[in-house]
Amino acid sequence: MKHSGLDEFLRATPVIDYDNPAVAKKARELAAGADGDIAVARNCYTFVRDEIRHSWDYQANPVTLSASQVLLHTTGYCFAKSHLLAALLRANRIPAGLCYQRLANHGTVGPAFYLHGLNAVWLNEYGWYRADARGNREDVHAEFTPPEECLAFVPTAPGEEDLTGIFSDPLPVVVDVLTKYTDYLEVRKNLPDV
Repeated sequence: MKHSGLDEFLRATPVIDYDNPAVAKKARELAAGADGDIAVARNCYTFVRDEIRHSWDYQANPVTLSASQVLLHTTGYCFAKSHLLAALLRANRIPAGLCYQRLANHGTVGPAFYLHGLNAVWLNEYGWYRADARGNREDVHAEFTPPEECLAFVPTAPGEEDLTGIFSDPLPVVVDVLTKYTDYLEVRKNLPDV
């Protein structure tokens, strides 16, 4: 299917590495038997949300960045999980980008504000649709319910916001943090911000 003007959201990159054999295989498995882009996207989303552990929630190492690392170690911060979801979608020829929210940190560890990573998915029926595969927990609930968004977080506090734009590559500050630190706690203490 031709996606005019969306080529940058279909390419493999060092971070969104769907050309990795394990990522490509998982993408094929998730698409098997699914009817249409929404069904494929939902399968990919649900897999990343429910089967990949959020590093902070599970206090899990190692720190992952690329889609293939996230899949191999089944853990990642929100950013890393969004990289895997983008890779699985792109491998299935569904355009996918990265989005960010700036959120207030209500916890005791880390900066006052930090970025949160999620995805935008191009669905033929609806256009761009934001989806957050961060992972649910008692106080966080996200679903894949196009065209209605059901995100993990809604920026409402002073200083919080949805960053404008859909990015084909992760922000450099995100790559820097996930490359520089090797322990989940160090990432939490140094979460990126803009």
